[in-house]
Amino acid sequence: MTTRQRHTFQFTPGKNFPSTGAFGPHMVTPEEVGDLSLVKIQGRLNGEVMQCATLSDLLFPIDVLISYCSQFTPLQSGDVILTGTPGGVGDRREPPIFMKPGDVFEVEIDGVGTLSNPIILEPQHPSLTDPGRHEYRGRHSR
Repeated sequence: MTTRQRHTFQFTPGKNFPSTGAFGPHMVTPEEVGDLSLVKIQGRLNGEVMQCATLSDLLFPIDVLISYCSQFTPLQSGDVILTGTPGGVGDRREPPIFMKPGDVFEVEIDGVGTLSNPIILEPQHPSLTDPGRHEYRGRHSR
C-alpha cells in the first residue's frame, strides 16, 4: 500500500488533496465549548475507537499556538489553525490499519458534534501512484 504521508518527513503532502480537510458539523466559538483543556477528541473507524485525547494533550497550549502563528501570518476571525492528530494513527499500529473504500471514519469533538467521513475510491493521478517515477522529456533527457 502506498502512503503519501511517508513521502516526506512533513505530513502535508499526505493530507492535502481535493475534497479533503473537512470541518464540521458545526463551527463554534470557545465560549460555546467551555474549558478547552477538557474538550475530548475521538476518532472512530467503523465505530471502533482508534484515537482519543483531550486538548490538554496538545504539545503546546492553544494560546501559545495562536501566538506563534500570528508571528508569521496575520490571523483574522474565521481562520483555522490545524494542530495534528492524537495518537493511534493506523500506520503506526501493530499491525497497521489502513482505511479502505466502504469504511467510515468519524471525528467527534465534545461541544461541537460528530463529522462522518465515508471512505471512497477516487481515480488517482498517475504521478501519485509512484512518487519516485518521473518522466523527463526534451533536451535535458538522458
